[in-house]
Amino acid sequence: MVTPTLQQEITQLEANLCAALSDPNRLLILYALNDGPRNVTELATELGLNQPTTSRHLKVLRERGLVYTVRAGTVITYHLSDPRLIQALDLLRNVMRERLAHQANLINN
Repeated sequence: MVTPTLQQEITQLEANLCAALSDPNRLLILYALNDGPRNVTELATELGLNQPTTSRHLKVLRERGLVYTVRAGTVITYHLSDPRLIQALDLLRNVMRERLAHQANLINN
């Protein structure tokens, strides 16, 4: 049964998280930040993106509360807000992997 609370939480989930996680580069940024804080230049270099694109992705992640910033002089470093994000992404990747393996088995049999 779909309750009003569940409906509201799903709406918020879509608005706040799903949209932010809909770009593969943003997912890669989150994984990079899971290894430790980085500034925009470090992220851009590590991921092979240009700096303006990286900054736009970071803005989306920051606006959704998935990352936060710390300023030290002129350097702004980005940090992962909650390590459970990576756990959730890993869980989704495992589901996807198992689903793809199942589909491959159906094709091969």
